[in-house]
Amino acid sequence: MEQVEEILPRYAIEGPRYTSYPTAPVWKQSYGVAEFRHELGREDIDPADGLSVYVHVPFCRSLCHYCACNKVITQKTELAARYLDVIEREIETVREAVRVPRLVTQHHWGGGTPTYLEPEQLTRLFRMVSAAFPLAEAAEVSIEVDPRVTTSEHIAALRESGFNRISMGVQDFDPKVQEAVHRIQPVDETAALVDESRAAGFKSVNFDLIYGLPYQTVESFDRTLDTVLEISPDRLALYSYAHVTWVAKQQRGFERKDLPPADLKLRIMLHAIRRFLDAGYRFIGLDHFAKPDDELSQALEARTLRRNFMGHTTQAGVDLLGFGPSAISELRGSYAQNQRELGAWQAAVQDQGLATLRGHSLSEDDLERRWLIGRLMCLGELRAEDYAKRFGRPFGDAYSAELSRLDAMVADGLVIRSADGTLRMTGLGRLFVRNVAMVFDAYLPEQQKTGQPMFSKTV
Repeated sequence: MEQVEEILPRYAIEGPRYTSYPTAPVWKQSYGVAEFRHELGREDIDPADGLSVYVHVPFCRSLCHYCACNKVITQKTELAARYLDVIEREIETVREAVRVPRLVTQHHWGGGTPTYLEPEQLTRLFRMVSAAFPLAEAAEVSIEVDPRVTTSEHIAALRESGFNRISMGVQDFDPKVQEAVHRIQPVDETAALVDESRAAGFKSVNFDLIYGLPYQTVESFDRTLDTVLEISPDRLALYSYAHVTWVAKQQRGFERKDLPPADLKLRIMLHAIRRFLDAGYRFIGLDHFAKPDDELSQALEARTLRRNFMGHTTQAGVDLLGFGPSAISELRGSYAQNQRELGAWQAAVQDQGLATLRGHSLSEDDLERRWLIGRLMCLGELRAEDYAKRFGRPFGDAYSAELSRLDAMVADGLVIRSADGTLRMTGLGRLFVRNVAMVFDAYLPEQQKTGQPMFSKTV
């Protein structure tokens, strides 16, 4: 702990989470509907390759003050009805543009709050997507839910549709913290939904927690961890609160409250990690934990784990199609993001069938560095021999400048560097993996020169 506190000031800096490379601030609006449509029409694709689908449902009934997600706070049910009509057109347009049909191996809904929709609306939306992009056998079909608005009827509709994984936002069970972030969520309510989900046949129930929220202490969060571990979810995500007031203006009120300082935030994180490991969970990487028999743990062992906009995933090497406002598609040759605002997305889809706001066509250098960063983020290592087999030249020669910039991190015990350039993160270093990945980001130096806030703190 003393070593971590000593080096923390050097590494607690703003940096990307690397759910993509290049990161979103690099993308340009010169990449639009025409470029996205062309990318969808590629034919140099193996039909046996899998496909991932993400659906963004932006609606929430109330505002959680920590949240920086793209959302629409409303009680107007007619907005959801119109959303369904518009997304149906978007789905059909993408289906027609895709030249090589593939089965979906991962189908995920996020938000917002997907269970803002009525059960019959959930069923309608699922049928739209699965009719256009059929599911593979044993596909992972997952959804993020808010236990405060999710009913028995929602659970029944989701299971009947084929959802088999459910992720519940918890954040913190402490009443004082809940009041500060404007999210009152009793333990009994969440535990009952977990029991109901398991009884209905969901094979995996996951929790999302956040550390660094107002009024959190090691002692208060430990009580939350007691409750969480008693419920025993299959996967856990332990997210660092991202204080990004230029994105989420409602967070500015936290500056007048008791946000934990960096050293306390670190102690909360380390304590939570120890509790999870002691309880038998495996550290998957960055902020994900899973039980040893979970598919994420198995993918880590098999070295097939990868990272995309949904976090760590078992689906290595598949294209991702995103639907809804702000949704991102990750294709083998480019990224494309939809219009963020609900009205702008609706107007664009109604006019052109697609709503591409910006994107980025990947260069050979982008593809190479994306692979490098992905290995560090997902596997905690970067083997020089793997690089040489894939790209045909010695890693140490190709990235000598970047490897030299790791000297301080090697000295601080974050990474072990072999003579051929092979990198292995230490246990300590895995807490600072974003900092190591940043060394290989070709765009980051110019972004840092602007002085504009773009990213959250790495720790």
